Amino acid sequence: MNSILLSKEIQGFIEAHLHSNTSELALKQSSFFKVSIVEIIEQIESKKRCEHKLPTWFHTTHIYYPNKLNIEQTSSELTANYKANLVSGNTLIDITGGFGVDAFAFAEQFDTVIHCELNESLHEIVSYNFEILKANNIKTFYGDGLELLATLNQKYDCIYCDPSRRNDHKGKVFMLSDCLPNVPEHLETLFKYSKTILIKTAPLLDISIGLSELSHVKRLHIIAVNNEVKELLWHLEKDCKTPLRIETINIKYDTSETFTFIFEDEQHADVSFSEPLTYLYEPNAAIMKSGAFKTIAKAYNVKKLHQHSHLYTSEDLIDFPGRIFQVAHSLAFSKKNLKSLNISKANIAVRNFPLSVQALRTNFKILDGGEVFMFFTTINSNQKWILVCKKMP
Repeated sequence: MNSILLSKEIQGFIEAHLHSNTSELALKQSSFFKVSIVEIIEQIESKKRCEHKLPTWFHTTHIYYPNKLNIEQTSSELTANYKANLVSGNTLIDITGGFGVDAFAFAEQFDTVIHCELNESLHEIVSYNFEILKANNIKTFYGDGLELLATLNQKYDCIYCDPSRRNDHKGKVFMLSDCLPNVPEHLETLFKYSKTILIKTAPLLDISIGLSELSHVKRLHIIAVNNEVKELLWHLEKDCKTPLRIETINIKYDTSETFTFIFEDEQHADVSFSEPLTYLYEPNAAIMKSGAFKTIAKAYNVKKLHQHSHLYTSEDLIDFPGRIFQVAHSLAFSKKNLKSLNISKANIAVRNFPLSVQALRTNFKILDGGEVFMFFTTINSNQKWILVCKKMP
């Protein structure tokens, strides 16, 4: 950590060049003593990434930023605040602290938060930033979080962990046992120090694989922001006997969509099928990740187009957690039928359909964009189908 970067002159330079071309800046020599242009560019690039993701940090003066990879890997303030509102108590320990966004959010709900970071440079940056942010109830430690648990040897109301995927396993299926720390291997050790454990994982982790590796899972939170799944949060409680509850949330600019169900209920839920009716529904990304394909139909009394298409329909308009469309044309897929629609520009989506979006655009000369939405899918009679729709507000 180069404290000279925090000088008034350099901070002013960073602010003035937030939207400059950093490739061009890199060709220039630094005019500041004991500070390289590379260090300055690193601050600029990292700060730019925080403008929308971490507005508290962005709008606080004299924040010191790590490299942009640390910013890309950290939680956003939106997701951190959601997680923090799930738990509260006297003490929480974050054994994989990182840039400290989650710890900062948890500090609003706990009397004391302990932040552990294995990277000495990042630990130094985070400790400094917490002082600037006046997060006085966060204690920072440099070192291995698992080792610190044993050293401190005390109980916590909650343990939080965001394991990182090991580079030598990039080409393999994502499993928690491929991460550092290896949570499944150390799970019983973690339960020695707290009965509540929260584990954040990337959205690409398959839910069934996660459940096969973990025990005591009480809830699984699937967190999306503007219809993009950002993370999975596994809520473990020692000796939990209740059925697993899946809680999905899609955090939008002006509101949030939530849907909750019991995991086992999905296997036994009955679903009705129908050809496309007046309205078409596409569940948001969090629900799609959850696999609640039958439960969502039952909860909202909509009919499914096909077992594997994951599109829903109804005659009357309902409020639904996802995108809603009014069907203008519904017809079997054929070159003749598609040509008869005379559509040269549309937003195309494929669901359970043999051709890709790009193949459809190329083969039928349909440009991207506009107000028309086209779904190419399969309906319950196993026919390939075209739906031309208008998106509802």
